[in-house]
Amino acid sequence: MKSIFRAVFYLRSNYVNKEGKTPVMLRIYLNSERLSVGSTGISVSQSLWDNEKERLRGRTTETLDINLQLDNIRSGLQAIFRRLEMTDYLSLERIKSEYLSKEKEMDSLIPLFEKHNEEIRQKVELGVVSSATLQKYNVCKKHFAAFLKGKYCRSDIKLSELTYMTIHDFEFYLRTVAGQNGNTVTKMLKTFKTITIFGQKLGVLLHDPFLNHRFHLEPVTRGFLTDEEILKIANKELGIQRLELVRDMFIFSCFTGLAYIDVANLTPEHIVTLDDKQWIMTKRQKTNVETNVLLLDIPKSIIAKYNHKTYRDGKLFPILSNQKTNSYLKEIADLCGIKKNLTFHCLRHTFATMSLSKGVPMESVSKMLGHTNIKTTQIYARITNKKIEHDMEQLADKLEKFNTALGV
Repeated sequence: MKSIFRAVFYLRSNYVNKEGKTPVMLRIYLNSERLSVGSTGISVSQSLWDNEKERLRGRTTETLDINLQLDNIRSGLQAIFRRLEMTDYLSLERIKSEYLSKEKEMDSLIPLFEKHNEEIRQKVELGVVSSATLQKYNVCKKHFAAFLKGKYCRSDIKLSELTYMTIHDFEFYLRTVAGQNGNTVTKMLKTFKTITIFGQKLGVLLHDPFLNHRFHLEPVTRGFLTDEEILKIANKELGIQRLELVRDMFIFSCFTGLAYIDVANLTPEHIVTLDDKQWIMTKRQKTNVETNVLLLDIPKSIIAKYNHKTYRDGKLFPILSNQKTNSYLKEIADLCGIKKNLTFHCLRHTFATMSLSKGVPMESVSKMLGHTNIKTTQIYARITNKKIEHDMEQLADKLEKFNTALGV
């Protein structure tokens, strides 16, 4: 005989908490038996509760979110029942035990955050992900902990309490108290969503608090250098060894498109000769995607300049730290009279823009940059004045007959 299982929600009678709300209780049935499970951790206004439908009335965001939580609890219990249905262990006590053990195992957000970040830390040690990835999640956890303390005077929050409104309040905190701009806030929320997805996969978070949330990134104009600015930096007599080293690494990246960490990780083994031509063949640390760049004369000369001069075992260049490099780049910009905010990452933008404006196909640029998605490369497909000038000169040549006919 097929077993019949159902979960029933009801309000705790004669009890109202400090917020004027009543706890939603849970009872489970198996055939003719029943068993009380206890509180769901959700509290609602009695006036909005529909006893017949066992959910809240209305279409507000909070109402929809709570009803979704109830649906997820019911779905979780049904999943436990289906797993036990064809075994000898099926009973209300077993269903309740598995449901509650899952709740006690990890029922709040900070332990979930810590478990996720610990796994990321182990992946960093194995070289699977970068330390920057771990830092991103640690910063997100730090911001959320500060938000909980400032907004709710709490150090943690139950997973069942993590609702759309919590996400909304966290976003508002990031924009106001933390002072982050729109795109930084969006990236932080995407990082936070990864934690909630992790909780859903573990089976400890039974709803999606981001269900009604929409992410939006504002278009950003990425800084790049013109040909004239590159030449100005390349030809500048600096007279200081540390600045000269940073300038050389800067020019090297301008003509290879490599990020700082990938230049720092270069070894002689990454220089490969194919058909009498030298290539850089490596993988981006950020994405682990292969990037192959043909070595042009300028980066070749820089490699030759620092041959046998490295003080970093096995590395191609004696490169300084990222922080010092970016600090010295600002010093170089001042000496060269360049008003732009010069950073090492600006060089990838410069390489991409320069390559595209000089007619290199986007697919090739994407491959050289090691992008995982060509849409990322399309960000750099700006039309520069030099490109417009070149195209107009070609158009002028084709319109010469009009000039002759019109006596111009």
